[in-house]
Amino acid sequence: MAKKKHKEKPKKKQDDKLSLGDLLNEDIVSKLKNTQKELKEKEQRELELEEERKRKERKEREKNKSFEELFNESSLKWSDFKDK
Repeated sequence: MAKKKHKEKPKKKQDDKLSLGDLLNEDIVSKLKNTQKELKEKEQRELELEEERKRKERKEREKNKSFEELFNESSLKWSDFKDK
């Protein structure tokens, strides 16, 4: 004999529809949102500072390159300027 499966339907409660924001005090929610905004702004500033530092380093390296390094990086060929 096969056993019958007993299916129970979950009861819906109003608590299921509540969000975390509904449960927390509005003051706490606003503080959390402000903190999140400040953290994002701080992260953005740090990224900008890092990019600026990298730009300065590249510029300094370029400034201090020797003639040989500049010459090797050049795409010019002496044969292009040679008299034909």
